[in-house]
Amino acid sequence: MPWKDHLKQLKDGFNAIKSEIQGSSDSPQAPAHQPPPNPPPNHFPNLAPQGQNIYWRPNHAPHAAVTAEWDAKLGNGPDGWGNQELQHYTDQPQNVFFPQENILVLRAIAQSQAPTPEQRYTSARLVSRQPLSRDRGCLVAVIQSPCAQGIWPAFWLLPQEPFAWPTDGEIDIAETWNGDCENHSCLHWGQHHEPEKHRVLGTRIQDMAYRPVRYDLVWDQPGGQAGQGRLMWFIDGRPIMKAAIPEGTRPMRDMTVLLNVAMGGNVCGGQTPADGAYDMVVHAMYAVDEPEYGGWGGFEHAWHNSGVPEGRGY
Repeated sequence: MPWKDHLKQLKDGFNAIKSEIQGSSDSPQAPAHQPPPNPPPNHFPNLAPQGQNIYWRPNHAPHAAVTAEWDAKLGNGPDGWGNQELQHYTDQPQNVFFPQENILVLRAIAQSQAPTPEQRYTSARLVSRQPLSRDRGCLVAVIQSPCAQGIWPAFWLLPQEPFAWPTDGEIDIAETWNGDCENHSCLHWGQHHEPEKHRVLGTRIQDMAYRPVRYDLVWDQPGGQAGQGRLMWFIDGRPIMKAAIPEGTRPMRDMTVLLNVAMGGNVCGGQTPADGAYDMVVHAMYAVDEPEYGGWGGFEHAWHNSGVPEGRGY
């Protein structure tokens, strides 16, 4: 399928889902900050492009165990996962589940009056058992993110464990804070007092709360050599940020995929979510050997486009 036709199909799916969700939000039983009780029907049954080498696609099916593809992290971590976050991660079906074929849901639940801290804020944090395993390729995900005060959903990469954070590298593909409807693309390889060792960029997505968004990360690292290689972030098919892979980081082939919904903490400025459920809905996820948008020639064109920024330090 030509990529333009494929993009049109994707947009049609987005618009259909947007209409369904907006319709549900008109009901007094569905507050604006919460998703509908169940995810909308999957409009992306054949999202992955035809004719391309898909080398990883996690099995998201109702009969499958989440832990077959993902390692579920548990608890509140040291110092609230390093950010004084509130949530206790679980692997229980109320927090992570497959409601239907090709759909994965991570559900954060706030119950501020629950009797114990472990019950007041629960969520899910998943780490892929499969690393990227390639020196060049493209990781794709179509995600609807919860957008609300005190909520911080994220789709990102860390090296296979064990690793040294942040010097081994962290790549943030999709995250939004406090319902700001801004995607934060980031590359970190230093401490917070080293502003030159960070690349960050915000991209406004006004209707993020009402539709799935497509995120692509393309990497090219010949031989997996440290201090060599390039990264490119795309949103809905548009290149929005590029960066050289810095020295001292682990090879891209060692990177694993993370999905989680955090609650409160430093990044959310200490704000806490209202009681309710907040769903991060993953409509599609796969990795391919070649970028969809123009292949590697399209990647080179975007890389040399002076209009694609390299992000800024802190």
